Amino acid sequence: MKRMIWAAGLVLALGAPQLARAETACADLKATVLPHAEVTSATLETSGATTLCKLSVTSRPTPTSDIRLEVWIPMGAAWNGKFVQLGNGGFAGSIPSGRLRAMAATGYAAAGTDNGHRAAGTSASWALGYPEKIIDFGYRSLKETADISKALIKAQKGDGPQNAYFFGCSDGGREALMMAQRYPADFDGIVAGAPANYMSRLFGIGTANQQALAKPGGYLGTPQLQLLQKSVLAQCGGEAFVRDPTSCRFDPARLQCKVGQTEDCLTAPQVNSARTIYEGRRHPRTGKIVFPGFSPGAEAAGGSWQAWTTGPSADKIGQAASYQFTSNALKYFAYGDPAFDFLTMDVGVQFDRAQAKMAPLIDSPNPNLSAFRARGGKLIQFHGWNDPAIPARSSILYYEDVGRTMGDTSGFYRMYLVPGMLHCAGGAGPNTVDWLAMIDRWVVAKDAPGPVTATSVANGSQLLCPYPGVARSDSKGGWSCAIGKKS
Repeated sequence: MKRMIWAAGLVLALGAPQLARAETACADLKATVLPHAEVTSATLETSGATTLCKLSVTSRPTPTSDIRLEVWIPMGAAWNGKFVQLGNGGFAGSIPSGRLRAMAATGYAAAGTDNGHRAAGTSASWALGYPEKIIDFGYRSLKETADISKALIKAQKGDGPQNAYFFGCSDGGREALMMAQRYPADFDGIVAGAPANYMSRLFGIGTANQQALAKPGGYLGTPQLQLLQKSVLAQCGGEAFVRDPTSCRFDPARLQCKVGQTEDCLTAPQVNSARTIYEGRRHPRTGKIVFPGFSPGAEAAGGSWQAWTTGPSADKIGQAASYQFTSNALKYFAYGDPAFDFLTMDVGVQFDRAQAKMAPLIDSPNPNLSAFRARGGKLIQFHGWNDPAIPARSSILYYEDVGRTMGDTSGFYRMYLVPGMLHCAGGAGPNTVDWLAMIDRWVVAKDAPGPVTATSVANGSQLLCPYPGVARSDSKGGWSCAIGKKS
């Protein structure tokens, strides 16, 4: 009997090595030896009843690299044995410390990076003269963060995490797909929200939209945005948001002013601007749409077109986020010229050349996820149909490209398009979903996600269906998933 008890204890120690020895003190982790990196601080912080070890790290994989990252580890029994790396947003430039702290307080070891530079999120001036920093931003900082975080967790706990996840939205969504494509062995589950994985192409629609709005009479002010939104909602369901965007076909030309009409209508240049924003970038030589545009239905909503595309007024259009991102990217990623004016560039051949230079470093468009699937990885992607920053149809573009490349993807890949949702959150459509819990259940319990209910404090709830499904009501007022039309 004593021999059996001893054997059981040995199995327990081998099966859960983090229990086999005392944890390393947080402060002692400052002495951890890391390749081309150092722990610059190791401090204890509290969040409620949870004690957290906050580790600040600087990594320099190249002579001009200066990647900052943080790893937050719940101490003792507060750790759930899992690790999540959080993505950044925009052009990054700061560590999402608040989100890391909040995530660690729930039991996950959490990590994030500034992607290799310190700057405001729309600025790319840090790239001028430093091509390695563009690589750091594109993908190297993400790999550094993953490797260093797992090493520090192992140093503190005595073993690495049982499961590792990546969660990001916007640029973080681009980063999420980058990890699945370039480093398929690093994460068991990945959540990619509103991914900017075609980042260089976004600057193409940014250029086309701003050039259309800059034409004489082409600007869309608040009255025009309100008119567009009101007309879309009336045509496509009459509710607060468009529930079935796949069936909504809206042409702004129906609002063009008739002879003598000056109110509640759009001028011909304004119709062109709206159509450009809806359709996407049309190549000026071939006439073919080479990247999709934005879905109708939330043009005048707070945080929508005025925040991202039109700015608060014609004289302040430069404040629009898309204007700033596009201008900065072309100045510093593509041309290395702070004086470059994207409003005067040829959106055809000239932009194509700029895109070809940027794409290999910052885009994550590879549809071949075979290695990620083969190692058992799971991927959930989500996107708001009314996203004013990254077109929802770009997610459809990627999802369908993966399907064409790999065949049946249902064993490892789900995508959800959220009606009425803006960029990553917000909007008239209920959009709160615990995506991390979903991916965790899929990885750990093999519970593949199906239809899910999104909630909202103010706007009730709505059923979300895995793409290509859409939620449709029946005669009794219930909702179920049906196959939607291609959009």
